[in-house]
Amino acid sequence: MELTLSSSVQYVPRVGPKMATKLEILGIKTVEDLLWYAPFRYNDYSIISPIARMQPGETVTVRGYVISMKNAFTKTGKKLQQAKIRDSSGTLDVIWFNQMYLTNIIKVGDTLSLSGKVDWFGRSIVMISPEYEIYKEQSLHTGRLVPVYSETEGLSSKWLRGRIAFVIESCLEKLEEYIPEFIRNENKLPDITHAISSVHFPKTNHEAELARQRLAFDELFLLIMRAKEQKRHWQMTKKSHPMNVNTSTVAEIISSLPFELTGDQKKAVNEILDDLKKPIPMNRLLEGDVGSGKTVVAAIAMYIVKKNGFQSLLMAPTEILATQHFETLSQFLSPLGISVGLITGAHKDKGAIDVYVGTHALLFQKYTSGRIALIVIDEQQRFGVAQRGLLAKKTSRGKNAHLLTMTATPIPRTVAHTMYGNLDLSILKEMPVGRLKVKTWVVDREKRTAAYAWIQKQIAEEHAQAFIVCPLIEESESMSTVKAVNKEYRRLKKDVFPRLRLGLLHGRMNSSKKSSVLTKFRDQKLDILVTTPVVEVGIDIPNATIMMIEAADRFGLSQLHQLRGRVGRRNKPSYCLLFTEKEQDTVITRLKAMERVYNGPELAELDLRLRGPGELFGNLQHGFTTLRVASFSDTELISQAKASAERLFALDPDLTAHPLLRGKLKSSIILPV
Repeated sequence: MELTLSSSVQYVPRVGPKMATKLEILGIKTVEDLLWYAPFRYNDYSIISPIARMQPGETVTVRGYVISMKNAFTKTGKKLQQAKIRDSSGTLDVIWFNQMYLTNIIKVGDTLSLSGKVDWFGRSIVMISPEYEIYKEQSLHTGRLVPVYSETEGLSSKWLRGRIAFVIESCLEKLEEYIPEFIRNENKLPDITHAISSVHFPKTNHEAELARQRLAFDELFLLIMRAKEQKRHWQMTKKSHPMNVNTSTVAEIISSLPFELTGDQKKAVNEILDDLKKPIPMNRLLEGDVGSGKTVVAAIAMYIVKKNGFQSLLMAPTEILATQHFETLSQFLSPLGISVGLITGAHKDKGAIDVYVGTHALLFQKYTSGRIALIVIDEQQRFGVAQRGLLAKKTSRGKNAHLLTMTATPIPRTVAHTMYGNLDLSILKEMPVGRLKVKTWVVDREKRTAAYAWIQKQIAEEHAQAFIVCPLIEESESMSTVKAVNKEYRRLKKDVFPRLRLGLLHGRMNSSKKSSVLTKFRDQKLDILVTTPVVEVGIDIPNATIMMIEAADRFGLSQLHQLRGRVGRRNKPSYCLLFTEKEQDTVITRLKAMERVYNGPELAELDLRLRGPGELFGNLQHGFTTLRVASFSDTELISQAKASAERLFALDPDLTAHPLLRGKLKSSIILPV
């Protein structure tokens, strides 16, 4: 069959269904996916040397014909393969280990191209386990910049090179250029076919860099264009109930609060109320650290919605968090005559309810009045697109609900504006008045015993409570130095804090067991909760003042910041102790940023620079887009892509003059709820 870009990769010669399954692990399903699977580095085998001029320590390529090839054994019984090759300048011994099949591939008389490091073996200069290929007119694995790919079990870079070389030769010309010429020119980008070919098999490092720049630009440009198209689609197709926002009504709820709003909260409230006035539904992201007061901002919006005769929904990812939102909203809204109901798998309030709060159980609730005009989703990235879509169908007939999503996950500004360009953004940076900073220390391992004694003293004298967080549930052979929560709980209970009351919490426990442990901790029937990062989101223990984190180097700064936010919830002095068994300067320097920076987005930006987007998104939740070539830390390229996208939308918002780009967006776009 003739291969097309959309053909399943299994139809590429030497792939088949079994290897296609392995390729799918790498995100490769089609021929086009294979073309876009860029290498992460290159081995420079471009220096071709005569055998006589080779020096130990050099990385070179040599070419010669095989004069002998055999299997042999060392004195210790190891299998090795020995070849001797010759060129016009001399002969060279080559050794491989445990590759018995090579004698069936490499035959006497073959012209062989070998790339690798020259070394000593005994008293002889040899090449040990070099890259090799039977030399033809074009080299693929030797004698050039050789691409190295991210691999999975059973798939080597050498095998991938062969498959990619085939599809470049047979299918590359089927790629159509979808980026407008004026954008390519102003950003000095090569065309798409040249970029794909050069990113895999460049002639020079400069050519490889230009190719990567083009592919990275494409990813960012399309991401931004999709967000803009989503926003445009939302504004053109969605209609909502515009709310009457009366100044005296707003003042009524704000004056009823037992505290003064921060400047950021006031700004966010004004932005949200302005959205509620419009006939186009709000689609806004409210980002703020743990304890920054996102829920009270949402409560003010819910109050306005009720005053207009409509209802609100708030959906949270866990029963614990939903219950806490229910309690907080009841505290703010019930005195003003607004009914708040809780809907979870285990609890269903009935009757006329103004504000529904719950878990995904809200998706299956019948709302007979059809008067839902505001949906609030907390930690929205923990829900799938389908779930959010199902929730949207619960809205009032003929109209769409206003949508407010909230997150405590610190997101770097560059990422927020790229990933969430379809949303309006409000950020709460200020903490409420009276909220004390959590004193944070990176603790030397020599001081561990003293730290335990200090915790015990705080619990005895200050009636404090403490979290001790471990990254794993069970001990792992590959990470034997990393503390696991089950084993650590037993050790602490028996050997360290035998007179204190300890509890255990982790993600494999069922909901009722989790709730039981947390209730005991909240009611101060436990002194210490030994837990995994399951406490990262949505657990409010007013009396907890100590957070101790094991293997802190395994967490991103954003996640450490969220864990730290579990203490210091009231006006009591609170503390965060960070432990690590890795004492390299880079690790300690990164962790010590926690001692001086208390702003979530700032820490997220810092982590993005220090550890890169892979680490950042490892700590964010489900649903986050990852990039194959581009990097969210490349702020200059993001700015270029954003400027080009804005210019194109200004010139041609419908993309009628650019059908290929329009098709590219349409084929992959996920329209928002």
